[in-house]
Amino acid sequence: MKLQRRHALITGASQGLGKAIARQFLLEGASVALCARDARALSATAAELGALAKPGQKVVARPCDVSSPKEVGELVEFALRELGPLQALVNNAGIYGPMGPTESVDWDEWVRAVEINLYGTLLPCRALVPHFKRAGYGKIVNLSGGGATAPLPNISAYAASKAAVVRLVETLAEELKPFRVDVNAIAPGALNTRLLDQVFASGKEAVGAGFYARALKQKESGGVPLELGAKLCVYLASAESDGITGRLISAQWDPWPTLHAHRDEIAASDIYTLRRILPKDRGKPWGES
Repeated sequence: MKLQRRHALITGASQGLGKAIARQFLLEGASVALCARDARALSATAAELGALAKPGQKVVARPCDVSSPKEVGELVEFALRELGPLQALVNNAGIYGPMGPTESVDWDEWVRAVEINLYGTLLPCRALVPHFKRAGYGKIVNLSGGGATAPLPNISAYAASKAAVVRLVETLAEELKPFRVDVNAIAPGALNTRLLDQVFASGKEAVGAGFYARALKQKESGGVPLELGAKLCVYLASAESDGITGRLISAQWDPWPTLHAHRDEIAASDIYTLRRILPKDRGKPWGES
């Protein structure tokens, strides 16, 4: 098992992908601390997953708003107290935010999406990084998505915050290399979760005809299996991926099960990163003498 005797904190774990990640971590031998805002759903998930725990494994849970520094601090203290030293953090909590033209969507909802998606990723990192530094080891996996690599008209809070998460990942990865703390982002693919339900609730006019049509096709096809992103999180939380850091990796499209075979090549390149594209990169001789 890839995560035997490892302890992990997973945010946004009461349903959907977060729940699938927690389940996969348990199956791979880890003990897990879970959090979510909905205390009732979180309690039900903790009980369900707790039934899967083998001797020596623990499942503990605490409600938390990941955009609150106070609540995140208390969550990390709780996880360390209940599980002991942590080796992994998975920041999965996130929302789409308001849908519609950027200039007319509700401002407070736009800000709230950034608070949850970006601050809610940074705050658990800030709270656990000192612990990882002292241990001289750690794994941080942050959920990004398609919003980080392509424009998402009418879903600007999600797109902007998820792009910011990737640059945060790249920055933290550089800061933490001396301490053997790997920091990566994943794109889990188009998932049939509550976020997809929000697209249909918002309607075609809010999200745009093209995006709405793609959402309908995704719903009909079943979307990308949750287990694919969950298994990528396991890989990035395991010793197998040690030294792979500062990357945005697609669960659906990238050959992540064997990335460790290319560890040195990845480290020496800008593969799986966000970078500016120059004319010469596309065969355009603009500005050349």
